[in-house]
Amino acid sequence: MNILSKLKETAVSVLPVMAIVLFLGFTFVPLDKILLVRFVIGGLLLILGLTIFLLGVDLGIQPMGERCGAELTKKRSLLLLLCVAFIIGFIVTAAEPDIQVFGDQVRGVFPVVNKLAITFVIACGVGIFIMLGLLRTVLNLSIKWTFFIAYLILFAISFAAPDSFIGIAFDSGGATTGPMTVPFIMALGLGVSSVRDDNDNSFGLTGICSIGPVMAVLIYSIILQSRGAFSDVAAAEVLAEADASSAAISSFGIIASHVIHEALISIAPLFALFVIFQIFLLKMTRRQVIRIIIGFAYAFIGLTIFLIGVNGGFSQAGAALGQKLGALALERGGIWYVILLGTGLALGAIIVSAEPAVWVLSEQVESVSGGTIKRKVLLVFLSVGTALAIGLSMLRAVSGFNLKIILIPGYIIAMILMLFCPSLFSGIAFDSGGVASGPLTSTFVLSFTLGAASSGQGGNDSFGVIALVAMMPLIAIQVMGIIFKMKQKKNEKKDYPVKPDNDTAAGEVTNEL
Repeated sequence: MNILSKLKETAVSVLPVMAIVLFLGFTFVPLDKILLVRFVIGGLLLILGLTIFLLGVDLGIQPMGERCGAELTKKRSLLLLLCVAFIIGFIVTAAEPDIQVFGDQVRGVFPVVNKLAITFVIACGVGIFIMLGLLRTVLNLSIKWTFFIAYLILFAISFAAPDSFIGIAFDSGGATTGPMTVPFIMALGLGVSSVRDDNDNSFGLTGICSIGPVMAVLIYSIILQSRGAFSDVAAAEVLAEADASSAAISSFGIIASHVIHEALISIAPLFALFVIFQIFLLKMTRRQVIRIIIGFAYAFIGLTIFLIGVNGGFSQAGAALGQKLGALALERGGIWYVILLGTGLALGAIIVSAEPAVWVLSEQVESVSGGTIKRKVLLVFLSVGTALAIGLSMLRAVSGFNLKIILIPGYIIAMILMLFCPSLFSGIAFDSGGVASGPLTSTFVLSFTLGAASSGQGGNDSFGVIALVAMMPLIAIQVMGIIFKMKQKKNEKKDYPVKPDNDTAAGEVTNEL
């Protein structure tokens, strides 16, 4: 991978976000100058960290995952494959930094919830569903029916769960798809499907894994409810705690020490799995092992720099901007509502392109499809879906409407679209829903939305933002798939002197998109 080319691409993704915040921070919504300086430094660190992280993924994490998936499948032991898959899902998820933060947030709203318990519940959910996802790939089961049945069961369970836990449960599905887990899980699925030589089954594993924690947390909430464990707690306490922690983290030095620990905890389980797999399964050459170790080192350095940038001023500026815009919209109404919603839409459209896991997904899609599905086209549709999700989140932040009003119709639409969408695009769509809600979205966008919610009627429910961000790409990418299918059929009807091969025809269709 050309590091200079990757640096340029990541900068193009992040700089527009910085431009929007700086423009508003110096004009309509004046922000503290020190905060803006920290925001700029954080943004530059974010660009550098993302570039190095992606280099590490290409060198180490992705090849390791693909080799593990392929070798486990070649062993022709379904039990071994499923047991290893559960262990991988459980260990990697339990160590994910986003899950640790998420557990603290849930504990802040519901003190009766044990952080260790909900962490293990989420990890078990991922482990079980990664088993089901790989089983589906090996048995060549329909990905559409898999998603349809799983979500049907999921929403049946949700009606028995307390309303106050719906947002938490669906947010947990997004929180599991962190920058370390997604590349490995996706590569594992690609490795298994490569042995079967079936590209239509290459995607969907991350989407299936995202269902597990949601279902597990809903069941956990039903058990707590049966014990009479819930009590009404104002979400203002969470916002107060968030403000207190933001105030406590006042320098990049303090943040760095904390982030290094988080990044190390995040990458250590994967590296330990690599050592075990190398000894008992992979048996790669010395040169290959050195290359993967270098990749892990790059991924660790890049993730550390990335998280320092996000937590060192990037997310704080988002919270401050959202709080001021929300307050102005409520006080003055009119044009300020338009500015609030417009800012949310713009940030949602741009910021998803800077997510590490989104870059990994888009590159793998382009690679597996032989270039017929262009990365830039995928990013455009993903950005549109995320923009609509953030726009809805802004409306909910200031109005406080019930999350089910959006979630249930949204998933029904996604299920209906599956009937007309090619299977490959359905798998990509559900994977996109997971990767869109990564660390950048979960920090800057979540902070921006919670800031707006603290000034509006949505402050009584601080969860559900990630859920909406994870849902909208399911619709957007499947719409892309349907358009792709229609263009392809139209192309096939043309009277060519020489019939083109499939890759050429599909490439022309994609260019038309």
